[in-house]
Amino acid sequence: MCNLLISKKMKKNIFKKLFIKISKLVGYELIDQNEFYSPTLKKNLDEKLSNKIKSIILPLGEVKLTKKIKDLSIIFRTNSNIDIWDQNKKRVFEESKIEYVLRCLFSLIKSINRLKKENSAININLLIIDDNSNSDNLNKIKDVLNKNYSKYSIINHKKEEHKEKIFENTSDQTYSNLSSLLKCFETAKKESSDLIYFVEDDYLHFENSLTDMINTYERVCSQIEKDIIVCPCDYPFNYMSNEKTNVLIGSNQHWRTVQKILCTFMISKNMLEKYWDNLKKTCEKRHDPFEKYINEILLSELGISPIKSLSIHLTNVNSSYGLSPFIDIKKLWEDNKIN
Repeated sequence: MCNLLISKKMKKNIFKKLFIKISKLVGYELIDQNEFYSPTLKKNLDEKLSNKIKSIILPLGEVKLTKKIKDLSIIFRTNSNIDIWDQNKKRVFEESKIEYVLRCLFSLIKSINRLKKENSAININLLIIDDNSNSDNLNKIKDVLNKNYSKYSIINHKKEEHKEKIFENTSDQTYSNLSSLLKCFETAKKESSDLIYFVEDDYLHFENSLTDMINTYERVCSQIEKDIIVCPCDYPFNYMSNEKTNVLIGSNQHWRTVQKILCTFMISKNMLEKYWDNLKKTCEKRHDPFEKYINEILLSELGISPIKSLSIHLTNVNSSYGLSPFIDIKKLWEDNKIN
């Protein structure tokens, strides 16, 4: 009797292993809800279940990743001389502008390194568009880069090159802002990357920011079969109107649809070329709002931002364009102090 039970158990185990093997071969994932375990993934169900070919979120199932990102260009726009464009207000923590630039750059680099660790196949190109920083500040920027991320290039932008492209007579600050932004867009247009991330120098990133942004981009684009625009920040102005929104499931958290962003956003090269006129018009003169023609794109295309925020815009505490809700901003600031 004992031998018969052992024989039945062995047959059951052999059948179970064979079933798991066949399921993996045909692309199915199995779940043992009694053990809270996936035998095909060899993971507990409270672990990250997604892999390189599919995004898996329980209980919603899987999304096959048909939109994979191979190349990412990150264009980080710096001006260490001006505290806040067109304003006399102080930023949160009231430090010198170069301190914000350095900490925000350091946080971005940490996020790049995290992304490379989790996705070694992706190629990342970091470009710094610097708007006339003095030599001391530029050396500080280079020092952060050299110590933490070697694959970068710096373009020392001269605003005079756009004197025929910016039509309106503006203040020197506004002209510099428009010109350096246009330089970012022009640089991106020459890039061969699948995806471009425009980043201003006052956005402090969480370490997981880029990983979640890329994984969510791949998941949502694969679901809807078209490109999207990804904003890293949960701005306060999203909660100051009655604008309707849809809530989406990303790779690791909730996201919402948005129809208004600022100048830090992720966009595909294809969409950049499709809406080149909108981007160019943004920089031809000072509009109200500044991002008028960028936001026009969102009338036709899907834009999303995270809940909670993956990046913090370090403006003053009362700005609707600044500090995201329910974030320990002081800790994030201190975590990115340059030693």
